[in-house]
Amino acid sequence: MEQAMFGAGCFWGVEAAFRRVPGVTDVAVGYSGGKTENPTYQDVCSHTTGHAEVVLVDFDPAQVSFERLCEVFFQIHDPTQMNRQGPDVGDQYRSAIFTFSDSQAETARAVRDRIDASDRFRDEIVTQIAPAQTFWRGEEYHQRYFEKHGGH
Repeated sequence: MEQAMFGAGCFWGVEAAFRRVPGVTDVAVGYSGGKTENPTYQDVCSHTTGHAEVVLVDFDPAQVSFERLCEVFFQIHDPTQMNRQGPDVGDQYRSAIFTFSDSQAETARAVRDRIDASDRFRDEIVTQIAPAQTFWRGEEYHQRYFEKHGGH
């Protein structure tokens, strides 16, 4: 098993999208990329911690590649918006790929650059690609939110 970490706006929809990918074995929502230890949702929403809402994806590389997960990531949100996804505005909604190895970083950059060069998006992709920091698991009421409350 391997892990990947993505920030693509509100983590509820991002989690649901990655759960549908064959080869993904688990997805958890939480926070990463900031300076506060063990932040709460309220802390992150205060815009003082520097964290992004992220999903931690467990996957079987024999069934799905990290490259494919990056392609899914670029399909499910607008990577040309740094701190905004739809009506959600703030640094916690930034577009980010947090990598666990040099190989993941190289792959993430290659996928980003390939999609950026394809002119699929009118504006330039601004997705942050950075080494993974501590993943702080989000509150239980955020886990599998759409499964618990409906939604898409």
